[in-house]
Amino acid sequence: MNKKAQKDAGPSSAQNPSAAGLRRMTPSEALVETLAAHGVTEVFGIVGSAYMDALDLFPPAGIRFISVAHEQNAAHMADGYARASNRHGVCIAQNGPGVTNFVTGIAAAFWAHSPVVAITPETGSLSIGLGGFQEVNQMPIFSAITKYQAHVNSPRRLAELTHRAFTIALAERGPVQVNIPRDYFYGEIEAEILPPQRIERGAGGSDALDQAVNLLADARFPVILAGGGVIMGGSVDAARQLAEYLSAPVVTGYLHNDAFPASHELSCGPLGYQGSKAAMRIIAKADVVLALGSRLGPFGTLPQHGLDYWPQDAKIVQVDSDSRMLGLVKKIAVGICGDAGAAAGELLRRLQSRKGKPARDAARISEIQQIKTEWAQELANWPSPSEAGRIGPRRALSELAKAMPKNAMVTTDIGNVCSVANSYLEFEQPQSFFAAMSFGNCGYAFPTAMGAKVARPDRPAIAYVGDGAWGMSLAEVMTCVRENIPAIAVVFNNNQWGAEKKNQIDYYSSRFVGTNLTNPNFAEVAKAMGAQGVRVDHPDQVGDALRAAVASNKASVIDIQLTRELGEPFRRDALAKPLRLLEKYKGYTG
Repeated sequence: MNKKAQKDAGPSSAQNPSAAGLRRMTPSEALVETLAAHGVTEVFGIVGSAYMDALDLFPPAGIRFISVAHEQNAAHMADGYARASNRHGVCIAQNGPGVTNFVTGIAAAFWAHSPVVAITPETGSLSIGLGGFQEVNQMPIFSAITKYQAHVNSPRRLAELTHRAFTIALAERGPVQVNIPRDYFYGEIEAEILPPQRIERGAGGSDALDQAVNLLADARFPVILAGGGVIMGGSVDAARQLAEYLSAPVVTGYLHNDAFPASHELSCGPLGYQGSKAAMRIIAKADVVLALGSRLGPFGTLPQHGLDYWPQDAKIVQVDSDSRMLGLVKKIAVGICGDAGAAAGELLRRLQSRKGKPARDAARISEIQQIKTEWAQELANWPSPSEAGRIGPRRALSELAKAMPKNAMVTTDIGNVCSVANSYLEFEQPQSFFAAMSFGNCGYAFPTAMGAKVARPDRPAIAYVGDGAWGMSLAEVMTCVRENIPAIAVVFNNNQWGAEKKNQIDYYSSRFVGTNLTNPNFAEVAKAMGAQGVRVDHPDQVGDALRAAVASNKASVIDIQLTRELGEPFRRDALAKPLRLLEKYKGYTG
């Protein structure tokens, strides 16, 4: 069925199921037909007997099954796929241990508001509770990290519940679970395959919009904070038009560096850990903050670089499609429950009808430019000395930034050097920067880059990974080679778990327990798996290595040898100097 036919069939199908036509099919066919109806063309996972009947139908349905090395990475790939394409990312696994391996990836997708569909076959319906092979209660495990869970309680409901899960994943922006007893893939049923149901969002309540317009119209120094909702809603242009009308500087939320074009004169960079000092100095001046599509997460507004920058007296106008986010973290003056782009457009329309077209505030824009220039110079001159055979991490990040293709998609892992990269990563288009957000799990970046590359083969996909986290995901290089996924891993190799080591330096008198690593030559390991690999140990080689990897269009690993220089830790808010009460531990110096 073509897209126009699907659209035309939608309303009548929902109102009169018989009009769409119940058809006789197997439950496996009902599942696969529902996936196809929702535009699914790729599914990530590891083959398992629990769903093999449905798997057998993937090829004739036009669905590519991408077999991975570990199920956690399948969930991350689905996440990257969804975030790069703004479509569903789908993962599936064997019941029991395969499904439980999804948990970390689904949790990351939850905090990234990513529409991932986790299909979780489970123990057969007649043996549930008997403690059989690979049995576990799979629903409670995902209950707090999904937007919706469907337990298929009859084969006849498989298509219906799967359709509902797909609808909610996009409508509520988050992962969903479809749990299917493994014997429910077999037999014969009558099922209706419904077209996708799209949920539109409006600009918000009229009274709230009027209140927001009053605040913005009278603001002395308005600042727009562009969050993830701007990216997900395709609202960058609407945010830009509003910012230009107000001559309002734009800062981006933590790890949403792609929510506003970096080259724009009003763009000031990201807030949060290792973000832009320019953004922090700018928002500190605000008397009104318009938070577009941001929940104002606490980790993205903590003091940083010695700056306690959040403007305590500023009035906050918060726009979010989820009413539960409004005023959750910060006290707000106005809460608008609506789509970020629609709200920005309606605010602009109301401002124009009230004030006409104001003059460009040249003085404010000049001040913004001066603050941005000062930060750029400070960042460029930040000391990060290299050694023989080892590169200072900030120098490496700077060289990578210079060589980065303008259309690149970049994923970052958790860790010290990857976190420092937040200061250096700039983007001109949305759906370019993917991180594990506030879940902060290791092993995130490379499989997510792989999923993004599958979704957008026209764009380079580059993962920034620390050497500790690389140990969790390097096996997927084999997947890249086998499945022809030319993702690039940039491995920051300093032989340490840097983020935690910095805590041991600052709080535990440099007593190192579990933070030193002994690594192989990751470039040679990559070559052994059939990929390209290069070891880089001089600053002048960094940019050339990245450019060559991109030009090759092959799976590549760039093993960058770094010094052990460390940036500021990210959990100063959660650590304190240790207290020792037992005699045997007093005076311990390691």
